[in-house]
Amino acid sequence: MARTRFRGDSGLTLRMGGVSLGLGALYVAFGAVLLTTTNLGGFGIVIVLGIAWGQWYFSDSLALKSMGAKVVEPEQAPELHAMIDRLCALADMPKPRVAVAVTDMPNAFATGRSPKHSSVCVTTGIMQRLDADELEGVLAHELSHVANRDVTVMTVASSLGLLAGFITRWGMYAGNIFGSRNNKNSGAVFLVVFLVSMVVYFVSFILTRSLSRYRELSADRSGAYLTGRPSKLSSALVKISGDMARIPNRDLREGQAISAFFFAPAINRESIGAMFATHPPLQQRLDQLAKVSAELSEQG
Repeated sequence: MARTRFRGDSGLTLRMGGVSLGLGALYVAFGAVLLTTTNLGGFGIVIVLGIAWGQWYFSDSLALKSMGAKVVEPEQAPELHAMIDRLCALADMPKPRVAVAVTDMPNAFATGRSPKHSSVCVTTGIMQRLDADELEGVLAHELSHVANRDVTVMTVASSLGLLAGFITRWGMYAGNIFGSRNNKNSGAVFLVVFLVSMVVYFVSFILTRSLSRYRELSADRSGAYLTGRPSKLSSALVKISGDMARIPNRDLREGQAISAFFFAPAINRESIGAMFATHPPLQQRLDQLAKVSAELSEQG
């Protein structure tokens, strides 16, 4: 975890380490299968590594672009910048880039490869619905993702799943997927690589979803302790979750690519089961914030 005034979370640190090791081992195994069953040579490996580096290095810009968000300067959004300036000073952390996405979907997210190279984005929908104290609670939540570096782990983990699919498709288009010397075995080679890539994608999907749910709970706690007003974060959660069900499906689909990074899930009530959810249940988050509020009251 970065050295900030956000409360540390050993559970989050252990989970990030476990997911990182698990994904690393998974993709080493995937690479071994590719090298032993196909003609994916050094040139292909260089291309794949180059794409992986690009996704990591430009992760914040790509995420902002996917939402159509624009980086705003202090003179363009003075109140928003002032709020983030105060929170960053309170947390003793570098200030990220500030962006705004013009959409009615009420949400916010943080992205980036490190605390010094990160962005926090809010939508016009969330700024219209929340009061200043509620928005501050949401921003503290997002900044804790940056300080804890879990946004970096999620960025890398999400990229790996995309790379597995890209490697398979690139190999097929290049003719390397059927690179066995014996053409009679080409169908078997394709089946093996296809099945392995599906297993890799599914396991990485489950691992990232599990981390995503825990990191949201951790960010709720960290943000609430930093501001000292967990009730405001609870109020923001209730407002956003209630309004999300009324957002048109077209707008929700626009945010699906980065749903795991959102403050609240960009899904409606007909969403999939808990194992595949990017966020914990609303009631679980509210119950946790109630406990934080009680603890702060006792300390006061």
